[in-house]
Amino acid sequence: MPDLPSPQDDTEAALFSECWDAVLSYADLCTAGSTAAAELAREAFARGIRELRAAEAGTVRGTGRRSSRLPRIPLLLTAVRSTASAWEDAGQGHKLDPDLRLWLHSDRAARYTGPPLERPVALRGLRDLQPADAELLWLAEAEALPLPLVARRLGLDPATAADELDQASRLFRDRCHRNHLDSPMDAECRSYARLLDAVTRSPAADAPADLSRHLATCHRCAEAAACLRPHGGGLPGALAGGVIGWGGLAYLERRRRAAEVRLGAGRPDRPDTDGGDPTDGRGRPRVARHALLVAAALVSLLALAVTLMPLGDTAERSAARPDADRRPVADPGPSLSPAPSAKPASPGSPKPSAERTPERTPERTPEPENPEPAPQGTSSAAPETTAHSGPAACRVDYDLVNQWPDGFQATVTVTTRDPLDAWRVGFAFRDGQWITQMWDASVSQNGSRVTVVAAEYNKEVPAGGKLAFGFLASWRGTNSPPHDITLNGRPCVTV
Repeated sequence: MPDLPSPQDDTEAALFSECWDAVLSYADLCTAGSTAAAELAREAFARGIRELRAAEAGTVRGTGRRSSRLPRIPLLLTAVRSTASAWEDAGQGHKLDPDLRLWLHSDRAARYTGPPLERPVALRGLRDLQPADAELLWLAEAEALPLPLVARRLGLDPATAADELDQASRLFRDRCHRNHLDSPMDAECRSYARLLDAVTRSPAADAPADLSRHLATCHRCAEAAACLRPHGGGLPGALAGGVIGWGGLAYLERRRRAAEVRLGAGRPDRPDTDGGDPTDGRGRPRVARHALLVAAALVSLLALAVTLMPLGDTAERSAARPDADRRPVADPGPSLSPAPSAKPASPGSPKPSAERTPERTPERTPEPENPEPAPQGTSSAAPETTAHSGPAACRVDYDLVNQWPDGFQATVTVTTRDPLDAWRVGFAFRDGQWITQMWDASVSQNGSRVTVVAAEYNKEVPAGGKLAFGFLASWRGTNSPPHDITLNGRPCVTV
């Protein structure tokens, strides 16, 4: 597997951190597994960084101006597509997605490497913009990043960022219109070109019936129509489809979900957070912090009400207790015994069952002291087989695939002793790492505790079989491997 290039300075190190997530996301779409995705992403990233360095250092001869190029993330994404094409030519197509392999041999794929005037108008229009306008348009529309964050990344005034985005959208539309007129067209397409321009300039205008019929049968004119209507909601799709090509819409959906996870699960990109880098994964949105405080207050009031209730029938008192044990905040992930403390438990901390509130009456005899604490997040009841009564239910192989200044990529492979109809893997981080993207499974994270649930296509595992998933995460200071790894609530052995 090729090595990633080393950053030349702090600016390029920040670029690597910003772009690697996008490259891996698209590489995962293009391949048939997480291992191939990591390999394709690393090779394409190295290739794209070389192209980016050459483009930034080059000038147009005789003018002193920099040569036109794509913004950084689109340039790296096209490197993924080019690398995938090189794999197909070199006999490594079995690592790629079957639909991508078909697309690589189609006429549509040939447009991206053919004569410049034959290429998609969105690709040409984005190249024609000034670098700052192109970066602004891509980050806000395709990457679905909040506009204040985009403004800070590009050094813009957040108060005027919306106006600058509107101006960049209009410039992009004008460049696409010019490029559409410059494209080789037959007589019918050229006869509709002016009408298409007039209709798409007005957000409320409806296309005449004959133009609609033409757009339904002419792919290139329909492609241009999406670019010429910047305020109709189709601009992100036009950008991704025209620049990336195959898998563009799927990539957009992944990036939007990733942005929602960052904003809703403790990675806010807002100026009113607790300070520090807005993308370092350590902060919490103000709304999330307030929600947790309100939830904690509700639980406290409920516990106080239970303790002040008059002594009455035991059944009534016991019926009121489950409400105090319920989690106040809905968890999007599967049901799992929650960690009772808001602070991550260290490896030497006492059992979670010992940290429960004193007013709750235990319903069973307390367990004797044990020098080895039970994994956090698992049931306090002892399983049928322990580490001393037989072999472990599972073995875990944790592989740190790659690491950069504030992020890393890892894969987890679990070998199960017993057959599984479904699986749920739990583990905890020691150093505040925060998962930003997961593939081959779904993930939820509560503080240091992480819960990973199988996808529909890989939930069944035979006895002695393996399950695997990969993820991207943030880190700072120390990046220790996860601990307290469980499979369906049963502890695993790390190899």
